[in-house]
Amino acid sequence: MAVIRWLLLVCLLVASSAASAAIEIQHFDDPALDGRYRALTERLRCPKCQNESIGASNSPISADMRARVAERLRAGDSDAEIEQAMISRFGDYVLYDPRLDARTWLLWGLPFALVVVGGGVIAAFVIRRRRLRHADLDAEERRRLQALMARHTDDAAKETS
Repeated sequence: MAVIRWLLLVCLLVASSAASAAIEIQHFDDPALDGRYRALTERLRCPKCQNESIGASNSPISADMRARVAERLRAGDSDAEIEQAMISRFGDYVLYDPRLDARTWLLWGLPFALVVVGGGVIAAFVIRRRRLRHADLDAEERRRLQALMARHTDDAAKETS
């Protein structure tokens, strides 16, 4: 029993060290650069992974992107220059918050447009229902309705007798 526990402990330690070793961390002497690096790696999305930042991803492309971010930070590039370099290489998908430009206006505007259109459809439906509910019957419709009601009343009286 002790051997099985010891084996499980060894397996757990190996698995945890392998998982933590998968993501390399860039080291900076300047805490400001380190903070910018962490912020950038959390703001940039991995092109291979689904909705995972390059800071949290184990994929090789994320490792390459993290190395490029660190290299450009050490070279003195601004955050905007680094983001632009990543966008030019991987496309707008690498940004969690895409910029508002000619290609992304639909992405930003569509939710608002859908709310306006949905509100219009609901308003039209409510107005139509109110009009139908309060519509008066003309003389011919009233006569037909009375005939149907009289026939139904006669049929019900015959069934009960």
